[in-house]
Amino acid sequence: MSTDRDSWKRMMAAVQAFHDKHDFKNTGGEELVYRVALMAEELGEISSCVTKGKSKRLLAEEVADLLILLMGTGIAADFDLNRAFWEKMEKLMQRDSRMVDGRIRVSEFRDME
Repeated sequence: MSTDRDSWKRMMAAVQAFHDKHDFKNTGGEELVYRVALMAEELGEISSCVTKGKSKRLLAEEVADLLILLMGTGIAADFDLNRAFWEKMEKLMQRDSRMVDGRIRVSEFRDME
C-alpha cells in the first residue's frame, strides 16, 4: 500500500520547503554551478562508501543527499524532473545494450565506420 511518503509531489514539496527555509533562491543555493559542485562532492562520498565498504545505511544516506540535490536542481533550473525522468526512460527502453570491458552498457552506440 502506498503512503504519502511515496508521492513524488510530497517529496518535491519537502525539497521546496528546504529551499525556502534557507532562502536558497536569494543566497546562491540555487546557482547551478554551485549545485554541480555539490553533486560532485556527493558522488565522491558515495564512491567512498562503496570503495571503503561502509555500511548500506551510510550509502543510502549519501545517495539520498544526491537525490535531494538533483530534485532541488529541478527547482533551481525550473524544469519538471518527474517528466524528464519518464521521457528519458522511454528513450532508454528503446536502446540496445552491449558488453564493454566485461560490463553491460546501455547507450546510443555510434559505431565509427
